[in-house]
Amino acid sequence: MAVGLAASVSNAWLNALFNQTNYTAPTAIWLQLHVGDPGSAGTSNVATETTRKDITSSFSSASGGAVTNDVAITWTGVSGTEDFTHWSMWSASSAGTFYMSGTITANAVITGDTFTIPVGDFDTTLSTAA
Repeated sequence: MAVGLAASVSNAWLNALFNQTNYTAPTAIWLQLHVGDPGSAGTSNVATETTRKDITSSFSSASGGAVTNDVAITWTGVSGTEDFTHWSMWSASSAGTFYMSGTITANAVITGDTFTIPVGDFDTTLSTAA
């Protein structure tokens, strides 16, 4: 399984910390759905529903090494019958830079359904020292 931070993001964060290089934060982040592991490039097992959602302003401030969505993330009229199992995060609505991926627990959808990740249900965490 290859979910997690993209190698380029990990390298940029480590270089910022250990080599005093600047890290340029993304100006936008977009969420894409997958029906299996997105792989190390984020491009495998893309859902039939290929629309990426702009989630740039959808998260609370990080606390305790975690963020969660404070806005529902919704796809209306999904374009295929499938079961979303993973997500990937990107810099653009198409193409762009892959940032990270993870898993989701979702119910199967059928063509035309609305799929929503409710407020507080999209959590992203980094391990922190306790």
